[in-house]
Amino acid sequence: MKKPVLVIMAAGMGSRYGGLKQIDPVDREGHIIMDFSIYDAKQAGFEQVVFIIKREMEAEFKETVGNRLSKYVEVFYAYQELENLPQGYDVPDGRVKPWGTAHAVLSCIDKLDGPFAVINADDYYGREAFKLIYDYLSEHPDDEKYRYAMVGYQLGNTVTDNGHVARGICEVNEDGELAAVHERTRIEKRKGGIAYTEDDGATWVDVPAETTVSMNMWGFTYSILKEIKEAFPAFLNEGLKSNPMKCEYFLPSVVSRLVEEDRAAVAVLKSADKWYGVTYKEDKPVVEQAVQEMKEKGIYPVHLWEGKS
Repeated sequence: MKKPVLVIMAAGMGSRYGGLKQIDPVDREGHIIMDFSIYDAKQAGFEQVVFIIKREMEAEFKETVGNRLSKYVEVFYAYQELENLPQGYDVPDGRVKPWGTAHAVLSCIDKLDGPFAVINADDYYGREAFKLIYDYLSEHPDDEKYRYAMVGYQLGNTVTDNGHVARGICEVNEDGELAAVHERTRIEKRKGGIAYTEDDGATWVDVPAETTVSMNMWGFTYSILKEIKEAFPAFLNEGLKSNPMKCEYFLPSVVSRLVEEDRAAVAVLKSADKWYGVTYKEDKPVVEQAVQEMKEKGIYPVHLWEGKS
């Protein structure tokens, strides 16, 4: 089998955070969250990274991230662009929002030819997660089904004190495989617990803290790219009618459909690590403190890349 490649989705607009949060340092040494992800990924065996970015941030991103990290891993770029649509479809007038995570991954279709893992640029996943997914991808080619994987986290380890987050709430069967994933775009801490709403806060549904959720850390064979491409027109036909300015083509939705059709099996690789991320400006001090504590415990060296090549 080909060696797995790491794909990092870094084209997010950062609208809630207010800036290019993916390249904002989280420690005194100037490391960004992606430094820790790529450091952990390399320890797990990954040697190639594909960054999904927007063309307008290319120069800044390469200067701050890509050129520096290319000393330690092989770096490639893919570009998520609104205009990257199937023939016969056009961007609605006034739309600026990207088309979602499935569309982002689709932008890599010419950069990949084997298994790959997908992560968000602004999430800290923990070292265990990269080892779990690299090993799985190295050992599980497609057979009678597509053989995918995701790293599942406990919901209580993934919420912020500073607002709401989007999470994929997972149903896991007795075989430890994904039965379904339900994208909830507004989950937050409420009254000592955690709940989500789908009607702008009119009603809330409580969710146990130990619920398994997706943090968009997926492992795929190349087959997922063909499936995303084939299903994109159907998504657009519906989305452009119902919500042309904001509809999003979610990666978990594509995976869920393939699972429901019994064409894919998704191993849920559970991590007990705590997630950290900078969704809001107020999250940054929490991440900075966590990074400092991990360094003090010896989980990471003070200077990640010192002496590395």
